[in-house]
Amino acid sequence: MTESAHAEGNAGERADRAAAGVWSGSWVAERLGVELAGDEALPALLGLALRRNPKRAHLLVSNVLGKHVPQSPSVVYGHGVALGRRARDLLGAEEAARAVVLGYAETATGLGHCVADGLGPAAYLHSTRRPVAGVARAGGFEESHSHATSHLLLPRDPELLAGDGPLVLVDDEFSTGNTVLNTVRALHERYPRERYVIVALVDTRSPADAGRLEEFAREIGARVDLVTAASGTVRLPPGVLEKGQELVARHEAPPVEPSTEHGGGPSAPQARPGPSGSVARVGLRWPDGLPDGGRHGFTTAHRERLEASLPGMAARIAEALPADARRVLVLGFEELMYAPLRLAHALEETTGAEVRYSTTTRSPVLAVDDPGYAIRTRLVFPAHDDPADGPGERYAYNVAGAGFDAVVAVVDSAADTPALHAPDGLPARLATHVPHVLLAVVPSYVPDATRAPRAPERPSMLPEPLRGPAFSSYAPDEVGWLLQDLSDVTLEAPTEEREEAVQRGGAHYAESLPVEYQPSEQYQQLFHAALDTSASRLARAVGAVTEVVLTERSPRPVLVSLARAGTPVGILMRRWAHFRHGLDLPHYAVSIVRGRGIDANALRWLAEHHDPADVVFVDGWTGKGAITRELAAALRAFEDTDGVTGFDPEIAVLADPGSCVRTYGTRDDFLIPSACLNSTVSGLISRTVLRADLVGPHDFHGAKFYRELAGADLSPAFLDAVSARFPDVTDAVDAQAKELLSADRAPTWEGWAAVERISEEYGIHDVNLVKPGVGETTRVMLRRVPWKVLARAGAGADLDHVRLLAEQRGVPVEEVDDLPYTCVGLIHPRYTRGATGADGRAVAL
Repeated sequence: MTESAHAEGNAGERADRAAAGVWSGSWVAERLGVELAGDEALPALLGLALRRNPKRAHLLVSNVLGKHVPQSPSVVYGHGVALGRRARDLLGAEEAARAVVLGYAETATGLGHCVADGLGPAAYLHSTRRPVAGVARAGGFEESHSHATSHLLLPRDPELLAGDGPLVLVDDEFSTGNTVLNTVRALHERYPRERYVIVALVDTRSPADAGRLEEFAREIGARVDLVTAASGTVRLPPGVLEKGQELVARHEAPPVEPSTEHGGGPSAPQARPGPSGSVARVGLRWPDGLPDGGRHGFTTAHRERLEASLPGMAARIAEALPADARRVLVLGFEELMYAPLRLAHALEETTGAEVRYSTTTRSPVLAVDDPGYAIRTRLVFPAHDDPADGPGERYAYNVAGAGFDAVVAVVDSAADTPALHAPDGLPARLATHVPHVLLAVVPSYVPDATRAPRAPERPSMLPEPLRGPAFSSYAPDEVGWLLQDLSDVTLEAPTEEREEAVQRGGAHYAESLPVEYQPSEQYQQLFHAALDTSASRLARAVGAVTEVVLTERSPRPVLVSLARAGTPVGILMRRWAHFRHGLDLPHYAVSIVRGRGIDANALRWLAEHHDPADVVFVDGWTGKGAITRELAAALRAFEDTDGVTGFDPEIAVLADPGSCVRTYGTRDDFLIPSACLNSTVSGLISRTVLRADLVGPHDFHGAKFYRELAGADLSPAFLDAVSARFPDVTDAVDAQAKELLSADRAPTWEGWAAVERISEEYGIHDVNLVKPGVGETTRVMLRRVPWKVLARAGAGADLDHVRLLAEQRGVPVEEVDDLPYTCVGLIHPRYTRGATGADGRAVAL
């Protein structure tokens, strides 16, 4: 059920510059062909600007939200409260009293507060992009089109979201519905309830998106209502993203001075700074222990304390303002929107000055000094609250050149840092355009973790990761296995029996396990010799790929290795990050199965505990790129089914001989000794298993822990041998990483083309039976029924172990020229148990 109507009373005061009757969206509409169609109130509520964002071209700029456009605080507060009252009328008094309101960071944190005020005695929480030490996450979600996508839910009281009363979700704009539906889906799994209400200033969904709400409500078995101030449709012509980016590039002019930007465009008049104004502090005497907003929850009792304190705080601001100040801006700070709004509203009621309200923002937007454009000027300053995603630019729009006599900048104490007071900080930037700047600091509220209520007894459906020594021979901090333990289940079958079943289509290779190959003494000697020879080369590759990941992917990545071949590599990358940078990176191992995809439950666990954008999938090497493609397809399917975005399908590998990925240590096809063995070099863990009778819809994929092979375990020895070389290869790693970071590493898929050619030349006609590279060829020899090995002419010691295995199994080794890999293993293409001799050796076709 959907309700959409105008807000109560006047649609609101338009932005000051629109008083002449020019719509502040006309500049974008004329140049991009964007149309805003719908209710008559829309042009008064919205203007248009261009994002400096590769994901979406246009930005709907609200004239009544108090984010980008300075507005009367009574107008801003009035719109939010009116929406809250309509939600209360929709729910009824009894249900409204049981409701919890959830607002979205950063734009709608203040709007959500106002809706909660209008709704009545409702608790309020807003999402945040600021992690807080000691406060456990109650959830999180992604906003895929945003410049900063990750939202955290950090209530002081974990039971805040656990009740069964209505959940009211508040955002400034309901455009595609993806963000809200992602949130509802994630929370409904943990805290199911019967009713949701979505509140937004404007509903601009396309006709294609409009029907999703009712369909979604049926899917989760709950009622979902929509309350908005106005509705319409944004019509975008084809190619609007590319045209918008071209327009931004054309009109983005260099700043007048470092970190202070003006209206863009070569013909636009510039908002040039004047003489520097004064900067002074004003003491608010904020009530002790009163939260500065809803980041950790805001209750009716908190609201009552704030209401009682507002007149006194507003009076102190008024006393600190110059006597001749006639036009005053109260400027909030990113997520800190509600406290500055209420201060501005109280100041408006106690002073004769014209008061306006807006906030700073992370959102990068083009500024164009034109009456038909919503963002006329832009002040740029560095982030000053030590953000979790690192330093970056922040912005204050439509402040410079707006004729303010004074600005009251309101920040929380976490942002009252030396960076704020630096020569390029926010107060200094404001002072170049405004005669008087007052700085008011609100204490940042951080819950006392020792006094926080206990979490509700509603355990997560998914278990915590398995760790050694209970599962695997790795140390518990080296890796957490997102798997279930099937050690007590008999899963092994003879290699020949498995091969016949797989090739005849009667079974999938992941439904059983091969009998673990136990190496001969001669083969073990080859392994140790290969490890001694290649340890330094491995260490260089580990260091190089880790440095690339830290530079390009995330400063604090979450390593997720593809079990099991990727797991030793993930541990080594984790060790390098600690050795070189002192980082203690989380590392998990997950299952991916060719033809079945990655373990979706493992992805759900990761998304619940970490930012998906920080996840880096790790594997040992690439062959022809089948797993690379499998992962990309699986993540697309997961996004469609679960609505969770942010996972990057780009795998990080030690070696990429197939040229399938961008993130690698080397593209040489060399022996990685961990490929020589099975579980005894992989923590005594089997290959992963996916079988319907063992793995249910809410289970992780399975694997076995071969405790009985502890006497033959070389897993710790392999890791220690490689990491012992780290100090010796530091300089080489620096040079190799520098070269990689400056190189064109775009995949060419050369290996895939070679595999297709070999498949046809040798009459196999199935690329799945062609296993390129030293690692994949070794797997063929250990786990499958090999037919022959193709070796590059002149290949040296990297193939000693392959030649030994081939001799033991009677497999011919054929030297060939023009091979992009050191070797390629061919699985018997028409295998039945009769295709081998009585001694189990391969025979010709």
